[in-house]
Amino acid sequence: MRLLRSTTHAEIPCLTANAFTRKAARGIILDGENILLLYTERYHDYSIPGGGIDDGESVEAGLLRELEEETGAQHIDVMREFGLYEEYRPWYKADFDIVHMLSYCFICNIHPELGETRLEDHEIQNGMKPVWINIHEAIKHNEQTIANSPKKGMSIERETFLLKLIVEELL
Repeated sequence: MRLLRSTTHAEIPCLTANAFTRKAARGIILDGENILLLYTERYHDYSIPGGGIDDGESVEAGLLRELEEETGAQHIDVMREFGLYEEYRPWYKADFDIVHMLSYCFICNIHPELGETRLEDHEIQNGMKPVWINIHEAIKHNEQTIANSPKKGMSIERETFLLKLIVEELL
């Protein structure tokens, strides 16, 4: 899979610290200029649906599970790979200093009608919900959050980069 970008968070002075790798799968689902995203009230941002791959789970199986859980997507067809986004970010628990995050992104098609979501407790508490939105509006919104919000999460730069790349390459 092609490497889209590799980033290191500014708070990480070197990559020799105690790190672990977390793999995630993310699904790009377009309908013209509309895209299926997750809006998270806590961070006031839009993100591409997907999440962590469980131990022993393939990337594609993790992608299908996460899309079903987070968006209620049905009849998911994984069309092709889009690329890999790699990050080194601080980890705020005692067991590790750094998380090496690998986000495998895929272009998918789904049945237009969404079913019920099966969000995790922290996703519900953060006010996460699936939404269809014009991709240009989502980018504009995320850019405003980056510029103005003290509560933005660490993933918004990744998400905004990916949204802009989707516009450049897929629209």
